[in-house]
Amino acid sequence: MISRMKVVQLSLTVQTRGRGTHEITDRVEASLAESGLQAGIATIFCRHTSCSLVIMENASPEVHRDLEKFMDRLAPPDRSYEHDSEGPDDMPSHIKTALTRTSEIIPFAQGMLQLGTWQGIYLWEHRTAPHAREIAVSFLGE
Repeated sequence: MISRMKVVQLSLTVQTRGRGTHEITDRVEASLAESGLQAGIATIFCRHTSCSLVIMENASPEVHRDLEKFMDRLAPPDRSYEHDSEGPDDMPSHIKTALTRTSEIIPFAQGMLQLGTWQGIYLWEHRTAPHAREIAVSFLGE
C-alpha cells in the first residue's frame, strides 16, 4: 500500500513573562486537530538561542522550580561572562539553551499527540525579560 504523506507547517508565537516554563501543549494539540491529520510525527522547533523546548512533568510545579535552580548552578547569572551584550542574563541563557534542546519530535496517532500521562511541552524562557518567541511546528502524516 502506498500512502501519500501530508505536511502541515505553522508558526506559534509564545509571549513569555520572563524566566520560567510556559506550557504550549494545548496550542500544539489544537494545531494538530486543525490539520486533520490522524497519524504521523510532530516536529516543534524553537527559533531562538536563549530559550529551549522541553518535555517535562506537567503535574508538579516543584519539578520546574527544581530544574530552574539546577540550571542556575550550572550557568549562574551572577558570573562575569565575556559575552554580555544584552545584559548579565545573556550568556547564561545561551549556555542553558546549549545544554537543553531547541526541538522536539513527538509521534501522534488517532489525531492525538502520544505524550505520556504526566508529560507536557514547554517553552523554557531563560531570559529575565518577557519575550515574544517563535515556534515552528510541522506535522508529517496522514
